[in-house]
Amino acid sequence: MSVGPNSSNNNGSAERLEFLRSVSNKNSLPVPSPFKKPNYRKPTRRHKSARQLVVDESKRINAILQVDPNNKPVPKVTYFNVNAPPSLKPHKKYCDITGLKSLYRSPVNNMRYYNAEVYQLVVKPMAPGVDQEYLKLRGDHFVLK
Repeated sequence: MSVGPNSSNNNGSAERLEFLRSVSNKNSLPVPSPFKKPNYRKPTRRHKSARQLVVDESKRINAILQVDPNNKPVPKVTYFNVNAPPSLKPHKKYCDITGLKSLYRSPVNNMRYYNAEVYQLVVKPMAPGVDQEYLKLRGDHFVLK
């Protein structure tokens, strides 16, 4: 086995390297592909945010409404004055004490509570007027006349 510079192993790797260079040169020819546009650039932003969509839509609607032939004063369409039907989903119920999602309601004073610990420590020993103050925050209190 010869280890010199003229060995067959080095000669074979030089041939292999030369072959790979020739293949690389053939593949890197500037031939335009028929299915690619030569001046194509990737778009910088594909989607608009929800806020931008609402603003653009309100501008479009307001522009259409301003071209009213009767020249009546048209109310401006905003995010806050769009009428929608009531939701078909049930209302979410939250604990009057902690604000967490509530599954339970006290039968004595109709207060909602998160778990048994809140009921034992806060709701059950609550004074009679204090529970009405909590219900008043929710808008579920009753007034005696």
